[in-house]
Amino acid sequence: MCGIAGFFDPDRRVDPALYDDIAGAMADRLAHRGPDDRGTWSDADAGVALGFRRLSILDLSPAGAQPMISADGALVMIFNGEIYNHRDLRRALDPHPWRGHCDSEVLIEAFARWGFETTLKRVNGMFAVAVWDRRARRLFLARDRLGEKPLHYGWIGGGLVFASELKACAPHPAWTGALDHGAVSLFLGHGYVPAPWTIYAGMRKLAPGTVLEVSADARDGICRAYWSAPERAAASAAAPFRGTVEDAADTLQALVDDAVAMRMEADVPLGAFLSGGIDSSTVVAAMEAARRDSVRSFCIGFPDDAHDESAYAENVARHLGADHTTLRVSEAECQEVLPLVASVYDEPFADVSQLPTLVLCRLARKHVTVCLSGDGGDELFCGYDRYGAAASAWRRLSLWPRPVRELAGGAARMLAGSEWRAARRLRRLAERHAHAGPESLYRDYLTTWRPNDGLAPSFERGQSLFDAPLDPGLPSLEQNFMLRDAITYLPDDLLVKVDRASMACGLEVRAPLLDHRIAEFAWSLPPALAIVDGGKRVLRTALYRRVPRVLVDRPKQGFEPPLARWLRGTLRDWADDLLSPARLMRHGIVSPAIVAQRWSAHRGGRRNWARAVWPVLVLEAWLAERDGTLPTSPPSTSPLSRTGRAA
Repeated sequence: MCGIAGFFDPDRRVDPALYDDIAGAMADRLAHRGPDDRGTWSDADAGVALGFRRLSILDLSPAGAQPMISADGALVMIFNGEIYNHRDLRRALDPHPWRGHCDSEVLIEAFARWGFETTLKRVNGMFAVAVWDRRARRLFLARDRLGEKPLHYGWIGGGLVFASELKACAPHPAWTGALDHGAVSLFLGHGYVPAPWTIYAGMRKLAPGTVLEVSADARDGICRAYWSAPERAAASAAAPFRGTVEDAADTLQALVDDAVAMRMEADVPLGAFLSGGIDSSTVVAAMEAARRDSVRSFCIGFPDDAHDESAYAENVARHLGADHTTLRVSEAECQEVLPLVASVYDEPFADVSQLPTLVLCRLARKHVTVCLSGDGGDELFCGYDRYGAAASAWRRLSLWPRPVRELAGGAARMLAGSEWRAARRLRRLAERHAHAGPESLYRDYLTTWRPNDGLAPSFERGQSLFDAPLDPGLPSLEQNFMLRDAITYLPDDLLVKVDRASMACGLEVRAPLLDHRIAEFAWSLPPALAIVDGGKRVLRTALYRRVPRVLVDRPKQGFEPPLARWLRGTLRDWADDLLSPARLMRHGIVSPAIVAQRWSAHRGGRRNWARAVWPVLVLEAWLAERDGTLPTSPPSTSPLSRTGRAA
């Protein structure tokens, strides 16, 4: 795992003598992602410069250093991630004069032998990669199929800049860091900035499964998908799995075992996150089945029983024989990472589970360098109640004539902005009946602030991948909603949360359930196997063979701290400062009156507005960090390091 950054300057607007210095400064902004090594490469005649920071996982020798040049001298590559099937690819490339045994060397030689997109289609891994073709004078950027690793890019000052994290673009002399108003509005709606947007004007997220090709003759770039989740889902649904639930469990268990085994290769200590739920238990059970010694597993314990999963994790670990560590954290310890959020996440990010995730990653990094996680199980195997709830709601709503629903939409707009309780209730009732289709209704389940909730007119909501039409032909609404999450919420929220939290302390996290073969199998399941029995039927059936049902059968419990109580307690003064009318008026994004009404109702215990208030708090904290006016955070006596790197 590493950090990559660079730029393409076809008109030489930047002094070529500064190329290496600028690329090095960009890479140094990513030192947390790669604390073990640093490298740059540039070609002043071509107008390209590459910077790299390395976290050594495979082949700790200099043979794994980057930027890496292919044996024929034609390609230069910087690569962030892991190629899990690199041994198979290496055998297919033999004979070859290999310099070491790292996956990076295999990847660049595969590009040189087979071409860029052909190689990407053969690769099983998580990655963001940049390759400069010295002969064709073309730059290729690519991202893994499901978006585990980030890659941002954009044209500024006549040149292309790109980086694993947005902060790495700041050292480029043309960087301005201007806000994108449409992205701000999207953030308040979703709690994250959805692709292809970023919080900065002109900067974009490269979509998962996508290649961007840029040259002096094609400066806007040619963007194309080498793997498309909607297309693969449609193909899988067109050839549905035919067999019993036990047959499906056999297939899934074999896929999971192989995916886990591939992700256990490392030349550094390796462990796993374990909550005691279905997904993480499935991964740890497969790890235990694949190795002779005990797996190191980690979880967080909260003092609030309603938010504490540690007992479940400990029971599963005990049954499997894992070497388990639980960190029991107080409110102060979890809140201590609050000042780090703005810098760790680069752009406003309001998934409240980011706080315990940061703490968990720092705990694990004290013991291991790589952790496996259960991410992806909910989005692929129907793990959220909202799928069934939204599908049922649409089936009822679709019985209403369309003109009635359009009339309800007009009523909702008329009542927009009112915080009078009766009007608010009428508005929500109208909004629930105003949807033109099931996708609009499902988006409503995931929306916090709406455009008519008091956002300034200049912050008009942008369009994102969440708004794009999606008709893959999946057999049920629930499965369509899951696919929607797999291309939006999963890469733009959950995987961002884990990537930034883990890389902030130099920890690599791998997600076996996001192996593309498992995703394609999940999309092939008919509704009777995919969505019945509360979801995860096939995944549960496979897990019960290794972990007793009694240890893992329980209501789903999110990995979240007691935010509502915190905001009324130790975070109250901090929130008061960030939500002050003067501060809100200075930035001019949301209505101070509406925020004040909601914050007052929450503080007084009259209503739980935590979900609505938190994105505003995160945005204002991010803006304050950017402006250098961040308020003092709650005091803490926690032993956790503030540096972002585990002790």
